[in-house]
Formats: sequence, C-alpha cells, structure tokens
Amino acid sequence: MRQSFHEQLGDLQQRIVRMGQLVSEMIDHATLSLARSDAALARTVIEADDEIDDMQIEVQMLALQLLALQQPLAKDLRTLGTALKLVTDLERMADHATDIAETTLRLEGEPLIKPLVDIPRMATLVADMTREALTAYVTEDEDLARQMIARDHEVDYLYKVIFDELLGMMEQDPAVVKQATYLLHVALYLERVGDHATNLGEWTIYMLTGELEELNN
Repeated sequence: MRQSFHEQLGDLQQRIVRMGQLVSEMIDHATLSLARSDAALARTVIEADDEIDDMQIEVQMLALQLLALQQPLAKDLRTLGTALKLVTDLERMADHATDIAETTLRLEGEPLIKPLVDIPRMATLVADMTREALTAYVTEDEDLARQMIARDHEVDYLYKVIFDELLGMMEQDPAVVKQATYLLHVALYLERVGDHATNLGEWTIYMLTGELEELNN
C-alpha cells in the first residue's frame, strides 16, 4: 500500500514539473512574441493557458484523492498540501504569460517605441527561477530553493529600471504614453511571476522543514 502511495506521489510530482515546464515556456514565448511583434506566437501562448488549467485540475484531483484515501501524516501530508499550493501559483503565472501575449496582440502592427532589452532579461530571469524552483521541489533541495528566492531582488531591480525608463519617455513624449503604459504592465506581470516563483520556493521549504517562512521581502 505504501509503495503504491509513493508511486502515485511521484506521478503527482512529475505532473507538476511538466506543468511548470510549460509555464516557463509560455513566459519565454510570450515575451519573445512581444519583442518580435509575433502575433502567431502570442496566440500559441494564449491557447496553452487552457492546457495549464486542465493540468491544474488533474493535479488537484489526484492530490485530493490521495489525501482522502491514504490519510497521510507528517511529511507526506505536507507534500500533498504543497502540491495544491504549487499548481495554484503556476496557474497564476500562466495567466500573466497570457496577459503578455495579449499585449502583443493589442500592439500588433505598431512599431515598438524602443528595442526591448530589460523586459526580455526579466522574463529570462523569472523563467529560470521557475525551473530552479521545480528542481528544488523534486530533488528536495532546500539550499537551491533559498538561492532561487534570493534572485527575486534582481527581478525587483529590473522592474525599477524599466519603470524609471518608461516613465521618463512618457514625460518627454506624450505620443508614447499608450504603448509605454502597456510595456509597464508587461514588466509588472513579470514582477508578479517572480513573486509566484518565490512562493514555489517557500512552499518547498515548508514541505521539507514544516516551517512556512516569508522570504520574499
């Protein structure tokens, strides 16, 4: 019985990893679609959001079944509780990737007011953080989770750089206000993705230690 439970638990974790991999890909593709004004790529991101929603439901149902049928204790119970939290954060991250892709469609055919530099850097950073968070979760690596969380300060720094630059452009040229506002929203979506990535790390640490720490300060 216990062997079967841990096999199902392993399947649950692999489902979460696949979900996280797709979310990371959505973040990468959404930002690339914006930088390249690629409406077709943006639409693939938007379509993928439905798949993420389905994956979230599948993981939640499996986790709840294991909770009800196996009545796990201690770390196994925390592992299932963590799974329910992780998929919630991943689903919200996918929503923000979709928001970025929708921005690409809103700006379709409109030249960018400047080449995108820091927004792609920010997207790469949060996608990498997501992948590191999932690695820490699967390998039960508390140190990696903490190292990943510390990188959120880089995300916040890039957000401030982007905010200051776009605000300066709007003050100098009212004609760019509309697009600059959209780009500010994109930077905010990415900043929130970084926050959700830190949540993944915090829940992993909780799973391993039984202590829920607020590390995103």
